[in-house]
Amino acid sequence: MRKARGKTLTDLGRVLGMASQNLSAILLGKKDSRASTLEALAAALDAEWVLVPNERAQEVRQVLEGKGSGPDRSARSAVDIFLDQE
Repeated sequence: MRKARGKTLTDLGRVLGMASQNLSAILLGKKDSRASTLEALAAALDAEWVLVPNERAQEVRQVLEGKGSGPDRSARSAVDIFLDQE
């Protein structure tokens, strides 16, 4: 995502106030980070940091890569179905 956004480690490190070497270690999983650092990194990349249940991780990856089906936008929502029953 960093490269797709045209950001270098130096750019992001500057925004986050950390050395690019430390940021690289965090991104490679070689160093732990605080949640606040991850939130700042997501904000710098115009992204959102979210937790995905392990059993749904593969589906989420497929959707993000454009390979998944995603939600059926033509299907009636649960709210629509409920309101029709009243």
